[in-house]
Formats: sequence, structure tokens, C-alpha cells
Amino acid sequence: MSLPTSIAIYFIIWWVVLFVVLPWGVRSQQEQGTVTPGSDPGAPAIPNLKRKLVWTTIVAAAVFAIWYIVYTYRLIALDDLARLMRVMPR
Repeated sequence: MSLPTSIAIYFIIWWVVLFVVLPWGVRSQQEQGTVTPGSDPGAPAIPNLKRKLVWTTIVAAAVFAIWYIVYTYRLIALDDLARLMRVMPR
């Protein structure tokens, strides 16, 4: 696999993981009891974006490493995946 392909796959994994990590530990302004005038009461009181970006990078790197090992050592073949999803007959 080429380097640009690996970077593209990591980029996609990173964005998917970001949307998984974003809701972690979010408390709304309404839950905190400190609603800023003019903002939505459901907006996060403390978004902690830097921490979430770091966690996203760590989790995405782990997912990518697992995917890369499975792909490189062919631990799961495409035919096996097709059979698991019942796309191909046995």
C-alpha cells in the first residue's frame, strides 16, 4: 500500500473517530446552570476540544494500526469478509 493511500485511510478513520469522541463528557450549559445569554442552552459549557482532539488522534492511531496489521499480514481476506456479510455464496 502506498503512503498517500495510508494517509487517506488514516484521515477517514480520524474523522469517524472524532465524531465518536465529541460527545464524551459533554455537559450542557443548562445542566451546569450557567446559560450564556444569546447561546443555546444545549451548547456545551466546557467543550474541551484540545483534549478531544488528542484522544481522537490516539484512538484513530490504534484503529489504523490494527487495520494496517490485518491488511498487511492478510489476517482477513476479502473473500472471508464477503462471506461474513453473505455477499458471496459458500
